[in-house]
Order: sequence, then structure tokens, then C-alpha cells
Amino acid sequence: MADDAQPSRIDEEALHTYSPSVQLNLNIRGLGLSATLAINERSAALQAEGRKISRLGLGQSPFPVPDILQRALRENAHQKDYLAVQGLPALRAAICRYLKRTQDLDFDPEDILIGPGSKELMFLVQLVYYGDLVIPTPSWVSYAPQAQILGRPITWLPTHPETGLGVTADALRKVCADDPLRPRLLILNSPGNPTGTAYTPEALAEIAAVAREHRLLLLSDEIYGGVQFDGRHQSAARFYRGGTIISDGISKWAGSGGWRLGFFAFPKSLAWLRKAMAAAASETYTSVSAPIQHAAIAAFEGGPEMELYLQRSRAVLGALADHVSARLTRAGARVNPIKGGFYAFPDFEPLRNRLAARGMTTSAQLCEALLEEAGVATLPGSAFGRPEHELSLRLAFVDFDGASALDGLAAGETLDADFLKRHCGRVVEGIEAMARWAEG
Repeated sequence: MADDAQPSRIDEEALHTYSPSVQLNLNIRGLGLSATLAINERSAALQAEGRKISRLGLGQSPFPVPDILQRALRENAHQKDYLAVQGLPALRAAICRYLKRTQDLDFDPEDILIGPGSKELMFLVQLVYYGDLVIPTPSWVSYAPQAQILGRPITWLPTHPETGLGVTADALRKVCADDPLRPRLLILNSPGNPTGTAYTPEALAEIAAVAREHRLLLLSDEIYGGVQFDGRHQSAARFYRGGTIISDGISKWAGSGGWRLGFFAFPKSLAWLRKAMAAAASETYTSVSAPIQHAAIAAFEGGPEMELYLQRSRAVLGALADHVSARLTRAGARVNPIKGGFYAFPDFEPLRNRLAARGMTTSAQLCEALLEEAGVATLPGSAFGRPEHELSLRLAFVDFDGASALDGLAAGETLDADFLKRHCGRVVEGIEAMARWAEG
């Protein structure tokens, strides 16, 4: 070919006839950075310019890594060997004891698969299990994009404020009615991101009955289970043992998001799926960091120090959730009851006429105006599967010094409004700025 010759252009339609790997690239085309990561980067950039920004976008635990885990990591910094693909046997055994202690569920170490965060494991299960993804609207921002990357069909389950914006047995039954035996993977997140919903035992039993009837595979995302405010999180696996995979990790309830460690717990009936995921893992991430796996044993073993950390974390988050809900409700928003985690999903539909007069008719416009005019960073409801025209958004009430808050409780301070102003001031100020902006 001549030096100045240009290769012929291949259009997108032609690419459909090429290899599966090229097709996968088309699936990725159009995807941007994850919405939660993008808002975090933008907030940091605005702060670097000198703007005062309340960072209520990214959902990262505000609390420090527990001392007991930090000590364990220092003691295991010398660990350098590749570990088994499925994970460190001692860690898998500790997770089994954790599931028995917290959920009264019996697992063997061979049932556990360790991954570099539960997010990667969720991608792998969709890679090896060929079926439709069923998720409620709203739901976490990465469920649907992962399915899109893999070319998996997505079914959105409608939800309603009256039922906490969560999955209901009736909605699930309607989805399955057209093709009852179609392979489907339902993701159930409790407590939920972005809503804060926590399913009652009665609701879980009803959902389990439909899942069993239609042979759905249920992925129970329990990453926020340790920060359910009442300390009474219940796993969906209690109600649908043979068809439920438990997904959990240490990022949210142990303040260790950057450690990137999660796990899946499989029933014996899904051993074939666990083995397939382990095979895929062996060709991708190989194994999770050895020092991290050794140190994480302490998180799952529990004990008085870990339990006190969890109790205090839940107390602070519960008080903040009550404050957020009360203040935004007074401002005119509808706020879903928050039972766990550190998110709120307010809906500003009651203020539609007032906001439309100010040029806001979509959730994206709502969040953009909040950022520019009130200095509050949030995420639009459309990023979580809600209609663009719905004036909903997700906020994470985590922009505070969690170590200071825990120290305050340890010193005997009363967990009241003054406590929140002292230790969680940036969140309180951000919610106040949002409320006043909405009222104006």
C-alpha cells in the first residue's frame, strides 16, 4: 500500500458480520464512565477550581477501615504468593461461619468464590450464565451496563413508591407470564441502592415463591446488609435456598471499598455455575490480592471490636437518613423510606410546575441545576433506570468524617441534631442547600 494510502472505512453495519469480539466492541460503544465515578471526578474538579461542593454523588463508606482489619493487613503485608482462583481456604471458611452466624445458613468453603469486588463477580455470572437480566427500576447504575456490554437482554421491573420502589411478586409474575420457562437472572438488592429499601421477610417469601415457580436464578446483592439500620438484615437465600446466590463483600459495611474484595456464596445445586465462573476468573484476574484476602478474615470472623464498629456505623447512618428524609420531605419532595445503606432517592415530582418554570423537566436537568446553582452533586434518576422526565435523583449522605463520628459516639456524645452538625456538617449543609433551592 502506498505511504499516503488510507485503509478503507468499515461502517457499523458491516461490523455486525465480523467476529464476536468486534460485536462486543459495538456493545460497549456509547457507554461512558460509570455515573457514580463520573460525578465524583467532576465534583473533585469543581472543588479544585475553588467551588464549594457538597459531594453527595459517589456512594463510598465514610467510615475508616476498622482497626482490626488494618492490623491484620500490616501483619500480612509479606504475603506474596498467588492464591487459589476460588480464594484463600481460610477466608472462605470464615465467610461460611459469617453466613451461619448472621443468617443461619450452612455453606461449605467449596461453595464460596472470592473476587476483586462483588462488581467483577456480577459481570462474570452474566458472562457464563446465558439468560435475560431482570432488574427493578430504579437499581444500581452498573447492573444494566454490564448486561449491555455482554449483549444480554434486559427486562426492567416496574416499581411503585407505595411498595418502597422494590420488587413485588405480582410484578415479577407478570414479567414471567409470556415465556414462563425462559432463563432469567433476577438481581435483588437489599438494603437497596439507590432507594434504601430493605425487604421484609413476607415480601422475600412471596418473591421466592414466584422465582421457584418459574425457575429464576436469584442473585441476592447484600453488600449493604451489614448497615441495615435495625441490624436485622435477612438474606433472600433463607427463602429460596436452592436458586439463590448471595453476593457480599467488605466495601460498604467495613469501610474497605478500595480493598476490592467480594464473594459469591452458591447453593450446591449451582456448583456448575460456580465452577464455570472460577474457570473464567482463572483466565482474567487469576486471584485476589493475597494480603487483602488474609486480612479480610478478621472482618468475617466478627467479634466485639467489629460488632461495636458496625453498631456505631448503623446508628450514625440511621440518624442521618432520618434527617435527610425529614428535611427533603418538608421541602416538598417524596422520599422513599430509608432502611439501610447511605442513599436517598427523593422524587421532586410534587414540585414539577415550579421547577418547570425554572427550566427543569428532566432528572438530568434537575441535577445539573442543583450542582451549578446550589453546589450539590447528585445523580439523576435516569442513571438508575427511571424515565428521563421523572424528577428523581439519588444522593449519598457520606460526605463526612466517619472516624470523627465514631469517636464522638465512643466518647459518649448524644446522637442528636447537634451531633450531626458537628460530625456530619457537610452532609447537613448540603441537604439544607438542596432543600432551600427546591423551596425557592
